Amino acid sequence: MLQRPVEPSVYTSIAFTDRLIDEGIDPSVGSVGDAYDNSLAESQIGLYKSELIHHEGPRRDVDQVEAATASWVLWFNTERTHGSIDDLTPVEVEQLDYARNEPVEQAG
Repeated sequence: MLQRPVEPSVYTSIAFTDRLIDEGIDPSVGSVGDAYDNSLAESQIGLYKSELIHHEGPRRDVDQVEAATASWVLWFNTERTHGSIDDLTPVEVEQLDYARNEPVEQAG
């Protein structure tokens, strides 16, 4: 019986899952194939596609896509406000979180 060769992405997925487990990170919020599996990544990819790729495309080559992606990520994190986080940017929320959780210096 002939066996199908295992796709390289399967090896990558296994290695990635093993790495998450080694670091004590739950590899998924849902079980494989359910509605919650990869939903955060998929919604982020959807934003990326609608705000950059489809809106401003097409690009001539991979270098253009990479440069545009880096620029979009910077804009997304530092300038684009998000309704789900009180119309702040991710950087602003991170700064507020650090300020709130910074240890208080002990006296004397």
